[in-house]
Amino acid sequence: MATKSLTVEEVLKEKKTHDLDSVKELNLGHRALTDVSCLSKFKNLEKLDLRFNNLTDLQGLKSCANLKWLSVVDNKLQSLSGIEGLTRLTVLNAGKNKLKSMNEISSLVNLCALILNDNEISSICKLDQLKDLNSLVLSRNPISEIGDSLSKLKNLTKVSLSDCRIKAIGSSLKSCSDLKELRLAHNEIKALPAELALNKRLLNLDVGNNMITSRSGLEVLGTLSCLRNLNIRGNPISDNEKSAKKVRKLLPPSVNVFNAKPLEKSSKNAKHVRFDTEDVTFDSHHSKSAEEEEEESKVDRKSKKSSKRNKSEDEEEEEADNEGSKRKKKKSKSNPDIDQVQVEKKEEDAAEKKQKRASPKKLIDAIDDAETSMAEVFSRGDVAKDSEDGVEKNKKRSSVQETGVVRVIDTHKKKKTGNKQSRSAVAELPGKLKSGWEESQSGSKPETLKLY
Repeated sequence: MATKSLTVEEVLKEKKTHDLDSVKELNLGHRALTDVSCLSKFKNLEKLDLRFNNLTDLQGLKSCANLKWLSVVDNKLQSLSGIEGLTRLTVLNAGKNKLKSMNEISSLVNLCALILNDNEISSICKLDQLKDLNSLVLSRNPISEIGDSLSKLKNLTKVSLSDCRIKAIGSSLKSCSDLKELRLAHNEIKALPAELALNKRLLNLDVGNNMITSRSGLEVLGTLSCLRNLNIRGNPISDNEKSAKKVRKLLPPSVNVFNAKPLEKSSKNAKHVRFDTEDVTFDSHHSKSAEEEEEESKVDRKSKKSSKRNKSEDEEEEEADNEGSKRKKKKSKSNPDIDQVQVEKKEEDAAEKKQKRASPKKLIDAIDDAETSMAEVFSRGDVAKDSEDGVEKNKKRSSVQETGVVRVIDTHKKKKTGNKQSRSAVAELPGKLKSGWEESQSGSKPETLKLY
């Protein structure tokens, strides 16, 4: 293999400067470089991109003490020797190399994100000193066990160990109380441990293509009250629809994506499903949408207030009686428990309602795609509800009660002869979480990072 060395003159010419100390960022990717030892003269270098080169070692970076962000993806590295003294590093991406060990990492005490996917690493070294580490990617390495290597990493939020040789999780993650994303697809796991219940903030879990055969191996899922996305496809227990239905019964109500498909929870999408809400039973197949009921209630309240100002009590009672008789005639034959009141709408309201119905829903993407970033899963894993939320927030007089993941919209109208309430239960998914691979590239300590 031909050698190609980088020179100081080349760097200065590219940066259009003569001052070595002014150079803080360099992008040297895709240049077939084999030697970058000249970079040791750039003392203030903070961000360095060396991806897609032919580097076999990192000895030339020893003197870059101010380096905070380093990418050496897709080189020919067999060792990380040379980076032990780069204690200011916050992001290190050395994926797709030929690394057999990661022991040099243990001294990088300020590291926040570590990506070492697609290497030949067989064991995870002790990471006790990396107190700020929040993202760890070791997928596609011949790692057979996690052990206690992560026992002190309380700030860890994202872990990817897909396509390894892991047979059991055990209690290896019990100290990771902030864990939100866990990818363990394509391993040899037979059951999820009870200790996983300690990861109460877990949002995304991918254990597809493992060896889980029984429902008992998934019992712990019911304790994960924040879980949103779950993938178990490729396991024996999910081979048929009957088994998959049994697993669904274990899931907490927070789950909105199961095996890359959205779970329908809205009453308007479920046929012939009956709900009991404060002694009022209704058939969702015939019930109106939440938006229609809320608009009707708003119009009803306005008409009531105007009638109270302009009419006497006698006139109001007479009008109520007339209105009651009209409602009896218009009541649905198939559903006598619900009063269906036809309220005249303005042309503007009708146009707005038609536009809402025409807006398409966003699709939910699979969470088990190995090339999809974990940050992308957060943003795409939630079922789209932005347009609906915008409309609902602008309705100042809507009577809304928040109850966890279910929003109960009160559309009751009091009568003098009785006080029945009609409510519709509408499933509402949690909001999006913000993520940013760009933030990690800026040089500051990243909150999240693209995972493989």
